[in-house]
Amino acid sequence: MAEPAPERKGPGDHVNELKTLVVGYAKQETIDPLRHLGKYLGFGAAGSILIGLGSVFLLLALLRGVQAIGPFDGSTGGWSLLSYGITMIVGLIAVGIVAKVITSKKGSKP
Repeated sequence: MAEPAPERKGPGDHVNELKTLVVGYAKQETIDPLRHLGKYLGFGAAGSILIGLGSVFLLLALLRGVQAIGPFDGSTGGWSLLSYGITMIVGLIAVGIVAKVITSKKGSKP
């Protein structure tokens, strides 16, 4: 038996095939990586919210602990505001340390 001759494609068929190929490649190289990136961004956002909430609770615990100390409990007069100042200074020191670690070039990956 003789094999049938292959069908000849016209220029329109080649253009449609090229368009399908380019669209498929663009989806593969752009949309799929963005979907995977979204998952990591979600975990990062959730982690940053939890770390921020934990930091607020730690500072609140420090404030309540300092207020439990005799001179800062509010019974002696003007010393009660000092507990808020101490907590604010500790919070600013923590923010400074985090900013220093984030902006440091040492140990960063290229």
